[in-house]
Amino acid sequence: MPHVPRMPLALGLPLAVVTGLCMPVQGRINGALGEVLDDGLATAVVSFGTGLFLMILICLLVPSGRAGVRRIAPAIRQKKFPRWYLLAGLSGAFLVVSQGITISLIGVALFTVAAVTGQSLSGLLVDRLGLGPAGKKPVTIMRVLSALLTVAAVAWAVSPKFAAGSDLSDWLIPVLLPLAAGFMQSFQQAFNGTQTLHFGSPLPATLVNLAVGMVLLVAAWLVKLAVAGVGNPLPDEWWYYLGGPIGCLFLALAAVLVRSLGVLLTGLGMIAGQVLGSLLLDVVFPAPGTIITTATVLGTLLTLVAMVLATLPWPRTAFSPLRRKALVGARERNR
Repeated sequence: MPHVPRMPLALGLPLAVVTGLCMPVQGRINGALGEVLDDGLATAVVSFGTGLFLMILICLLVPSGRAGVRRIAPAIRQKKFPRWYLLAGLSGAFLVVSQGITISLIGVALFTVAAVTGQSLSGLLVDRLGLGPAGKKPVTIMRVLSALLTVAAVAWAVSPKFAAGSDLSDWLIPVLLPLAAGFMQSFQQAFNGTQTLHFGSPLPATLVNLAVGMVLLVAAWLVKLAVAGVGNPLPDEWWYYLGGPIGCLFLALAAVLVRSLGVLLTGLGMIAGQVLGSLLLDVVFPAPGTIITTATVLGTLLTLVAMVLATLPWPRTAFSPLRRKALVGARERNR
């Protein structure tokens, strides 16, 4: 396997937080577009289509993009990585579809909690299996605690919106979509990171990701078109079409970060960015029904604490006295 360049933690973690800021912005845009079109699949097609068009232009114009694209076929032929890693784009497609379908139903708050829960759990699993380019990372007590603390912190941050009131039956089933989408995100980041390692650039990996997702989305949308017909027309406002380019930036940065930080730590950093970004959006561009309380601010800060906690080493000698006592007791019982 090629050498994996290590990014300093002091640089990687803040960059992961900045990357996470892209998600609430993309979610707000895709959620608004899904509400206008009244069609989650059409929203995903528009988002992926604009992102794919942008990546094609970049890969044609940027030398590292052109060189990376030329490495795609040889890497596949030589089986540098499992070929099913190329299906990572299906996860991104599913996430965008879930944004378009559920955000207008359950809101950004509950969407974020569900997606964070899924991503935190799968981040531990993906690192333990070593599916990412950084290899296997142990599931330490610190990492488990930080993942659980992240979920609790995000739930606390958005708790005022839950208290604002909605019937449990209205969001219990729709929340399964972002939960599953969040769980798949860690796998997508690991697969894209591995492709980036072998392509030599995140640009071709992002291009493949978008192309694969676009094929699935167009096929699904054509089936929907044959059954239900054409939905609402596309809006004229330009900002509805920024979801795809923002997704490109997110995918490219995440693919670079997982090579050094691992999937879980990258995910926790981006989760902190998601919550911070959601708070900033609610302050600067509040949506209808926006609620900001002390719990919102403190819960957001707690996600940063959880992220830092994951970087701390768990002292191997922490339980040494207890371990020695247990060993002594076992020896005496065996006599």
